[in-house]
Amino acid sequence: MRIVNHPILGDGTDSQWVTINVDGKTLQAKKGEPIAAALLAAGIRKFRITAKEGNPRGIFCGIGRCTDCIMTVNGQPNIRTCITLVEEGMIIENQQGLGKWSDSK
Repeated sequence: MRIVNHPILGDGTDSQWVTINVDGKTLQAKKGEPIAAALLAAGIRKFRITAKEGNPRGIFCGIGRCTDCIMTVNGQPNIRTCITLVEEGMIIENQQGLGKWSDSK
């Protein structure tokens, strides 16, 4: 669910839609919105699995202070999705534990 008419931010009709890939699925997102907002709008609530006990985590603080929303973005683990903005063609993956760097890095 997205807020489509905000009293301060307006109605958002000037936003550009882009394509992102999340765990192998192609999704539409608004360019410049936080990744976490795009995922929540698509019904995705689980962003990572904790290393110690294997518990699911999603968004918690929403302002970049905690690490509950970290995911692997374009092969780089531990990206805070609440403060990282959507760009065309991003590849976003649910992070398992501490994450792994892609071989291309």
